[in-house]
Amino acid sequence: MFPTPIERTPRSWQITYQTLLPLALILWLLPLIAVAIFSVKPDADFANANYWGWPSSFEGFTNYGLVFTGSDMPQYLLNSFKITIPTVIGAVALSCMTGFALGIYKFRANIWIFFMFVAGNFVPFQILMVPVRDLTLHLGLYNTITGLVLFHIAFQTGFCTLFMRNFIRALPFELIEAARVEGVAEWRIFWFVVLPLMKPAIAALSVLIFTFIWNDYFWAIVLTQGVESQPVTAGITSFNAQYRAAYHLMSAGSIVAALPPVAMFFMMQKHFIAGLTLGAVK
Repeated sequence: MFPTPIERTPRSWQITYQTLLPLALILWLLPLIAVAIFSVKPDADFANANYWGWPSSFEGFTNYGLVFTGSDMPQYLLNSFKITIPTVIGAVALSCMTGFALGIYKFRANIWIFFMFVAGNFVPFQILMVPVRDLTLHLGLYNTITGLVLFHIAFQTGFCTLFMRNFIRALPFELIEAARVEGVAEWRIFWFVVLPLMKPAIAALSVLIFTFIWNDYFWAIVLTQGVESQPVTAGITSFNAQYRAAYHLMSAGSIVAALPPVAMFFMMQKHFIAGLTLGAVK
């Protein structure tokens, strides 16, 4: 039923596995390696079709310097933080409360409400493009950071609720019963009993949502336009001119844009892994 551990396989298969694994890793990282190489090449290399060759000159400091001083990249990065951080806080806070309600309380419509949260995750977001854009126009939220934050929270709460509800249901219910016997109010049970036990799940979910929202491109171009509200994923396209594209600056900007979620993961790595694996074994 379960795959055989690599240590128990024949020696010939172990050698094959150890040979193919680095090749697969290099193949998987090849696009990122290409972007990193392009980011230190001069613009002339692209005009001369030197895509994969050695850079004619190392222009890394110049390219990355132009990203911050010769473009609106700092503003786009600031917009991304203004969008991502409130979205993570809002989605995680709401999901903690909805997960607690759906995971602890037993009422007739419980499963149907939970089904609505889950079903929303399977709706293709492309078909929502036109109605969501029209709604932002009617509400005066189009091309605003506030509008993007509110819709991101709405779209992410379904997945977050699924995550939190299943996590809370795995907690020992005896703790809640003991608190109720002592006469503790329900909101105090949530705040002082359940919420501290949810810290690993909150950390894991925060990393996931931070990555999802930071890397979002679809809603960034549908609901925003211009430097004042667009996040960095959409702002990178500003390096495209009418007749040519500054690929060396786009590559440098892409590397810069990828650093915050990577840093977020490594800072929260311990809690992230604990949150994903908690409850896997007893």
